[in-house]
Formats: sequence, structure tokens, C-alpha cells
Amino acid sequence: MPVSELLPEFFVRDDERPDALFYEHPRLASHLDHEAREVARSWYAALVPNGGRVLDLLAGIESHLPEHLAHVVGIGLNAEELARNPRVDEAFLHDVNRDPRLPCEAAAFDAAVCTVSVQYLTRPIELFREVGRVLRPGAPFVVAFSTRMFPTKAVLAWRASDDPAHHRLVRSYFDEAGSFGQVEAKRYAPVAGDPLYALWARRAGAG
Repeated sequence: MPVSELLPEFFVRDDERPDALFYEHPRLASHLDHEAREVARSWYAALVPNGGRVLDLLAGIESHLPEHLAHVVGIGLNAEELARNPRVDEAFLHDVNRDPRLPCEAAAFDAAVCTVSVQYLTRPIELFREVGRVLRPGAPFVVAFSTRMFPTKAVLAWRASDDPAHHRLVRSYFDEAGSFGQVEAKRYAPVAGDPLYALWARRAGAG
């Protein structure tokens, strides 16, 4: 179902306190096991331009990004988590649910990623449009997600649906943002352990 057809109630959380309060203390747990983290790294290594400038949205202690990037900007809510992230070169404390406008210049990045955090977005279309604004034409935006989460902070549209519905929901974010080309997908579904899914599209206007 397109986001535009969902009622506002689908983007509420059980815990509607400011997100900055929830992340006031470092959250050092991972939403992915070791194998899934390695899969995420391999996907990002294939999709993120070598030597590029990368935006890591809703960043924490680990970005799963490859080495040999020119510059990584992490946007998150806990300074200690961002300081402990070895891939982040520049950090901004910024609540994208309170204000989806990103503190970045237009066309500043060669790629953007959002890892296992899309379930927390309360204003996803506005944020995806902002990502489109700060990406260069042809740059990929990769959204990876799994099954673990902080349930009180995940929106109802995510909590009340299954994995196929999650795919449709994220795809609709790309489509309704109006800034991206064709959406592509990858899937990792082990017999045991955490699954991992990724949807990505490139900023329109390449060529």
C-alpha cells in the first residue's frame, strides 16, 4: 500500500517521547548477528563508490561500510556511539523525526545508507526527499533492514506487517519521494540467524 494511503496512525510509536531521550545513553546492542553484518559489508562494498563521500543515516556504533572511503558523515542521536564508530569521520547529532531536513549541502554525497533503522522513521517521505537533495545524480541510497528492533520506537506500519510488506513499504518511500530511479533489492535468508534485506535506488538525473 502506498504511504499516501496510510493513515497518520500508522506512523506512531508506543513510546512517543522525544527520540533524543531514548538515545540519551548509548545503545550498544546490534540489530544484526555477525554473519548478517558481514553480508551488509559486502553489499555496501559493491554498491558504495570506492573513495566516495557517504552519508550514514541514523548511525550508531557500527556502519558496516567498506574502507577506503573519502569521508563518512554520520547522523545519529548519541555522541558516544558516533565517536566509537570507526567509519564515521564527521558526526551530527540530529533527530530526523523531529526535523527531516538534513544539515548537509545539496549534491554533497556519492552514496547514502540507512542500516536497520528505517523502521523508526515517522516522516519517511520527507527524509527520503532530503536524501535525494544531498545526493549527486546517479548516487545510490541503500536501505538495509532485518527483523530485530527496539519495538517501542518502531512505527505501527512496521510492527504490524511482515517482511514482504516491509519491502513494499520501503519501496513506496522511494517511489513517493520522487527523487529516485528504479528500486532494486537483495535478500539474505539463512536457515538460522538474522535475515537481511536491502532496497536501493539511484538519485535521478544521472547523465
